Amino acid sequence: MLEEKLLSYDIILASASPRRSELLKELGVRFRLLPKHIDESFDAEFPPRKVAEYLSEKKARAFSQSEIHENTIIITADTIVSIGKVILGKPANILEAKSILQQLSGNKHEVITGVTLRSIKKLKTFSVVTTVYFKELTESEMDYYIENFQPFDKAGAYGIQEWIGHAAIERIEGSYFNVMGLPTHRLYEELISFVSV
Repeated sequence: MLEEKLLSYDIILASASPRRSELLKELGVRFRLLPKHIDESFDAEFPPRKVAEYLSEKKARAFSQSEIHENTIIITADTIVSIGKVILGKPANILEAKSILQQLSGNKHEVITGVTLRSIKKLKTFSVVTTVYFKELTESEMDYYIENFQPFDKAGAYGIQEWIGHAAIERIEGSYFNVMGLPTHRLYEELISFVSV
């Protein structure tokens, strides 16, 4: 049962991601969508975890004070995929997607989601890290996935909920839903805490 206190808030999910929307809905949170498009540049010296948190907070700060009312809670998130300090972004084309999958093949990587909660009075940012282990992918497996699933809107060129998650991921350490783009367990705890203080 979702805390009743949360039901009195106007919760805004500032994301165009259908996966985040689906996950928040499954969490039982009532919300409306209001994506904000921001300049997603960041300091190249930032470590990956800081990048996810910085971009998430940047999205939350894109809302003007006039858009936030007494009972408004804004949720923003940014998910990045990294191998060590190297961030693997969204591929622009088939060649980039193949290059990223070649780097993930037979390797482990981290999926980091930064999440920000903002109200009229406060702002809280946190991040969650999941480690993902890929098996060695064959050329035909990579080609099949790219051709059939077109992963050009996904950081790291893959979606764990798609074919590649079933066929190629050996194991994960941490939250599965974080890899999808929203660490639901931690978000639920942070939301309850956010409205309780």
